[in-house]
Amino acid sequence: MREFYAKDMGLALNRNEAKARCLTYRRQILAMSQKVTALHVAPAFSCLEIVDAIYQIMTEDDVFLMSKGHGCLIQYVILAERGILSQTDLDAYCTKGGRLGAHPDYGIPGIAAATGSLGHGLGMAVGMAQAKRLQSKPGTIYVVLSDGELQEGSTWEAVMMAVNLRLNNLVACVDFNNFTSFGRMTEGHPAVFPVAEKWRAFGWQANDLDGHDSEALFEALTPSHAQPQDKPVAWICQTIKGKGVSFMENVPIWHYRSPNAEEYQQALRELDQAQG
Repeated sequence: MREFYAKDMGLALNRNEAKARCLTYRRQILAMSQKVTALHVAPAFSCLEIVDAIYQIMTEDDVFLMSKGHGCLIQYVILAERGILSQTDLDAYCTKGGRLGAHPDYGIPGIAAATGSLGHGLGMAVGMAQAKRLQSKPGTIYVVLSDGELQEGSTWEAVMMAVNLRLNNLVACVDFNNFTSFGRMTEGHPAVFPVAEKWRAFGWQANDLDGHDSEALFEALTPSHAQPQDKPVAWICQTIKGKGVSFMENVPIWHYRSPNAEEYQQALRELDQAQG
């Protein structure tokens, strides 16, 4: 399994390599969008650097859980890049006979839990972290949540329980793009702000972070980075929905739809320009 978790903990992330890798992932997701009429491109683009950074530092003892199940396209392409899934799997995404759906399902290689019913992922991650603790097993549980999940009471129950259990083997990243399906969190749910302060009030070590800065993410998520002895860690990652494609950025309809042929070519041109 070492080829899957290939990074030496003593190595630093190369910013240029991370940028190139993430642009490649965006192109692969866009290519998948040309085979399915509706899928969650923009939600995958907002958490893309976060998920990439987690996979760069994971060891074989760690577990990644995509609580934000509708962002799973980025997880699928990373798993395919590492040989856990195949190109055939990606090509058959959301088609009859394919095994990859719009949300990840447990049983698919590399998928730790079935998610997509929002608000349940952090609770499952708490259970996984506590199980490791009880079995004296090493490793960290990494979980990515959407900001919309902060409207779920079950999320805050899990936030509280993680502190009660002193789960210092749990790291949560909130993909805070300030959008749910059709509106901004600031308009529809202003009471959640300031977000990091809310998590700290429950007892977590919580701070804001640029969710598209691969180097900052890598440093923050590496286990050697000031891991507290008796509490879980949360990073409130400030992101842009649809990041990387100008006409998708912060436009609600791109939560659901796929680009047409003309839009697809424009998106590729923009990614090519960013590569240069």
